[in-house]
Amino acid sequence: MSPSRQSIFESFNNATEGVIHALRTQRNLWIHFTIAAGVLVAAVAFGVSKIELMVLLVAITFVLVAELVNTAIEATVDVASTSFDPMAKLAKDIAAGAVLIATLNAVAVGYLVFSGEVADRSSQFLDRLSDARAELTLVALALTVILVIAVKAWTGRGTPLRGGLPSGHAAVAFAGWMAATLVLDDTSHRFLISSLTFIMALLVAQTRVETGVHSATEVASGAALGALTTLFLFQAFG
Repeated sequence: MSPSRQSIFESFNNATEGVIHALRTQRNLWIHFTIAAGVLVAAVAFGVSKIELMVLLVAITFVLVAELVNTAIEATVDVASTSFDPMAKLAKDIAAGAVLIATLNAVAVGYLVFSGEVADRSSQFLDRLSDARAELTLVALALTVILVIAVKAWTGRGTPLRGGLPSGHAAVAFAGWMAATLVLDDTSHRFLISSLTFIMALLVAQTRVETGVHSATEVASGAALGALTTLFLFQAFG
């Protein structure tokens, strides 16, 4: 192998090792890769156009590159700074801001690409439930709280509002998201409002994990409990 070809091969190998190392050590990058894979699978499943697929690929690449650059900047700053330095923190914050902007752009692109397809395919299911009484929402929320308390009493962990399995906040948040999705009559706005309430439910769940009150498993179990309980009630009595 010639020196030039060997150099190209080594550069490619080093770059690949860098990506693998970042995947192994950076949780956010792993999350982004997982979401990217899911989005591409969904794109194939929904049969998006070539132009839409190209836009999705650009948005995904933008996010992944921003996350890799952010990781590199953090590593460089950590090596250069042996103690707390406000400028070092500022550099990290700016790099993280670049990732945030790229992520928001990707979310907007994903919504524009998938919103119509998802709304059309889900309309038949949602129309069957659109006549459900609004009172079911209150019943679903109350039943969710009762089930959360019952499970916590059975497991002997946590209090109704703090800690333990499942997360009561996540359960109520996702019960509200499911109820908002099923109650809406206006098909043209149903997907938008459902998306917004879902994002708010995710933010509630994230805060419970970030503050250390709940583990990811406790939050996920609470989300599933709230959403499935509400769906069952609307299916059974709607």
